[in-house]
Amino acid sequence: MVEMSKSRKAQIFKEKIIARLLQMIALVSILTTIGIVLTLAQETFQFFREVSVAEFFTNTKWTPTLEPRNFGILPLLTGTMMIALGSSVISLPLGLGSAIYLSEFAPKKARKLIKPALEILAGIPSIVYGFFALTFITPLIQKLLPQTEVFNVASASIAVGIMIIPMVASLSEDAMMAVPDSIRHGAYALGSTRMEVALKVVVPGSISSIAAAFVLAISRAIGETMIVAIAAGANSQLTFNPLKSVQTMTGFMVNISLGDIQHGSIEYKTVFAVGALLFAITFLMNILSRLIVRKFGRYQ
Repeated sequence: MVEMSKSRKAQIFKEKIIARLLQMIALVSILTTIGIVLTLAQETFQFFREVSVAEFFTNTKWTPTLEPRNFGILPLLTGTMMIALGSSVISLPLGLGSAIYLSEFAPKKARKLIKPALEILAGIPSIVYGFFALTFITPLIQKLLPQTEVFNVASASIAVGIMIIPMVASLSEDAMMAVPDSIRHGAYALGSTRMEVALKVVVPGSISSIAAAFVLAISRAIGETMIVAIAAGANSQLTFNPLKSVQTMTGFMVNISLGDIQHGSIEYKTVFAVGALLFAITFLMNILSRLIVRKFGRYQ
């Protein structure tokens, strides 16, 4: 009995050590997030001591490295949202359609081919998509619309949309596969066709998770860097023409970081101000996706 008691105590001691170790590992992500937020907040606060908040959000010119200097975020914000919207028009319907097919219609052989293809698509580096947009998509658009600039919103949007299709398809398929088969069988028993079951039973039954997948995909498009830096250009102009060059928030951060800027200068602080706004947007969109999941019921 004494030996058993010592063995039990040793086991409990080991489990406590493992639990503490896992707790420390879990805290790493929290501490990292806190560090990022504090760094952004500190430099952003210093930026707004020199530039007014009103100018930052209302000025329509963004020239922080040129004279006269202007610090209006609207051109960058507009370019970012245009690409996010354009990529969503491509990725959301195609991703959802792929998920419906894989979940409700695809035979096993087709699934074995399509699923790996989507995984390969998701594994392609974003910089490859950027050069693909610049060297393949843009020339195609220019053949149809000769007035298209070399760097433009349309080609960047298409490339970003293709890149996030696997995310939409995978998350939506997982949500639809979580709908119990008993629900499907009940609909079939009432005389529904396969298409009616898919569109009127399965999709509504998993709509909350699908909507959350859409929000996360849009958030991913907003935060994309390399594709827009290569294909969209670096012209920080306020325009709504998808055939023209624009600069996004992430694209500006890449370009300004590659330049010769002095540490602590106003140009240096603009990176953190733009990064803070980008962080706030993506953070709010992630909160929105969680609220959507909690708001609506789902079959799980």
